[in-house]
Amino acid sequence: MEAYGKILLIATPAFLLLVLFEKWWGWWKGNDTVRTNDMISSLSSGITNATKDVLGLSFAIISYPWLVSKLSIATIDSGWPTYFVAFIALDFAGYWLHRFNHEINFMWNNHIIHHSSEEFNLACALRQSISTIVKIFAIFLLPAAVLGVPQSVIAIVAPLHLFAQFWYHTQHIGKMGLLEKIIVTPSHHRVHHAINKEYLDKNYGQIFIFWDKWFGTYQQELDNVQPIYGVTRPVRTWNPIKINFMHMWLLVKDAWRAQSWLDKFRVWFMPLGWRPPDVAQQYPVYKIEDVFHFEKYDPKNSPSVLAWSYVQIIMTLLFSSHLFGNIAKIGAPDIFIYGGFIFLCIYAYTELMDNNPYAFVWELIKNGMGIYLLMSTGDWFGINSLLPGVTYFIYFYLGLSSIITFGFCLKLKQAAKTAIG
Repeated sequence: MEAYGKILLIATPAFLLLVLFEKWWGWWKGNDTVRTNDMISSLSSGITNATKDVLGLSFAIISYPWLVSKLSIATIDSGWPTYFVAFIALDFAGYWLHRFNHEINFMWNNHIIHHSSEEFNLACALRQSISTIVKIFAIFLLPAAVLGVPQSVIAIVAPLHLFAQFWYHTQHIGKMGLLEKIIVTPSHHRVHHAINKEYLDKNYGQIFIFWDKWFGTYQQELDNVQPIYGVTRPVRTWNPIKINFMHMWLLVKDAWRAQSWLDKFRVWFMPLGWRPPDVAQQYPVYKIEDVFHFEKYDPKNSPSVLAWSYVQIIMTLLFSSHLFGNIAKIGAPDIFIYGGFIFLCIYAYTELMDNNPYAFVWELIKNGMGIYLLMSTGDWFGINSLLPGVTYFIYFYLGLSSIITFGFCLKLKQAAKTAIG
């Protein structure tokens, strides 16, 4: 956890700068593909995922070291060929896990957040799941385990493999000639994120595109079919925590409401989108049929709300950076309390971005928790030893946050009353 936290301290500002550069580039070129509220939602999702991973809030049914100990037929030294084999094995495993996430109903809950943006940009690459509590990824690393690739090699290659999937989430790079035949390019991945019928469930590859070509899931980007992004059952919220569990909640309700016991069981394992016929008829769910004629989610936020949302995400990034860089020093159980505070931060300000007049309730819970922690310990998770006196600033921020959010929510309630009247 500590090592991964330090990696994130380097990766997070790098990703943020690239996201902001893409927004500037789009503005300069007259083709801005990064909506502010969508970008903040995506960055917030990235923070939740990083926090969950740093805290180790998941477990594997079968671990990779166990597979190696039971199945390896050889032992490979940690030279460059081993790293190459590990990279190929990770990409093969990634293809199949990615494909199953799209094809099996219950597994889609682990992936819906990544496709939930109705834009396609570098920021949406950061929309990663917090709902994956049980990991099954190691099962797909059987080839590497059989070859005896050490766990230490996998641990080094895995973050590199993940970060290498960031760059191709953009609309500003066209087709790339010969590379289109070898690696996943922005053109390939635009197809993957599109909801056009021509593009659905294609291009699952993460680094290499030949898996899709070999296993029959390849589709090139067509000149006459503009990709339209999102999910066919729109999430209609900026709150990444809600999005992470939205599909699972639908499956729970469908299983409860189904009359057939067979349907109650199989709804989890059927192809993505399948619902018990009686439930689908009685409880219809909106689905986009014409991808070129639907309204993107875009609640009207005032410039002041957007400006305040920037302040909130900057503060959340500062809090999470402090957590990531001081995991060992803070220790358990305080790291989990700190993680809970960060989740409350994100839940509160994204509810305000959704124009929820009750966002103040979440803000009050968050700020109340923060003030209690400050008063009970006289510190903020050891930050006084790093920045003496900064606790006074945190007090100021928590108080100001309560006042400003209350003011925004009061305006939302007044606007709602006026609309009804």
